[in-house]
Amino acid sequence: MDPVDLVPRVLAALDAVRPYIQGHGGDVRFRGLKDGIVEIEFLGACKGCPLTEVTLRLRVERALQERVPEVKVVEVQDG
Repeated sequence: MDPVDLVPRVLAALDAVRPYIQGHGGDVRFRGLKDGIVEIEFLGACKGCPLTEVTLRLRVERALQERVPEVKVVEVQDG
């Protein structure tokens, strides 16, 4: 079980990258957190975009590593 305080920190990290993602016509949604694994979903123009993997690695994962080092993995889920 993950400590309750991790979720607000994960949400804050996602909020930090949201303007960048929204600037490209997309968005990101938090889907869950369990055992250090954060599940997200890309929305809008980011859903199915070939550059989503780059956005995930360079923006989302980096923001989470900096703000929530307890996160081990970020997984993208389909809606």
